[in-house]
Amino acid sequence: MVEERYAGLQQLGSATQAPTSPESAVLERVAAQTGGKDVVVRFTTPEFTSLCPLTGQPDFAHIVIDYIPGDWLVESKSLKLFFHSFRNHGAFHEACTMMIADRLVELLRPKWLRIGAYWYPRGGIPIDVFWQSGAPPEGAWIPEQGVPGYRGRG
Repeated sequence: MVEERYAGLQQLGSATQAPTSPESAVLERVAAQTGGKDVVVRFTTPEFTSLCPLTGQPDFAHIVIDYIPGDWLVESKSLKLFFHSFRNHGAFHEACTMMIADRLVELLRPKWLRIGAYWYPRGGIPIDVFWQSGAPPEGAWIPEQGVPGYRGRG
């Protein structure tokens, strides 16, 4: 039997069709049970893909999201499906990165959120996109994202 606090989740624990676009993807949340402590939650997706809006060629990124929850946590299956929805979505790197950040901030209203999107080079130029919602709460331990900068073949 599903606990009452999880009863509203539609995707976790059931077969779910992959959304066809980021706009149609349903992000779900669960109550944060952090005891009011400023814990950092990290999601890393090293195989994120989207499409160039002009050429239709695939773009690949390693994305790291760190956030300090307020009242809510993002439910991880819905986040994975949201990421998957970008596979046929045409947008520039910056737009994809900010769409992810904006949706998470809207859903969670976190105390703090940071996203690092490390896009792999196409045409010889890597494009990395970074954003955070503001300064993290005082005393919060914020680890480095640990993704090395692109060094080419050297």
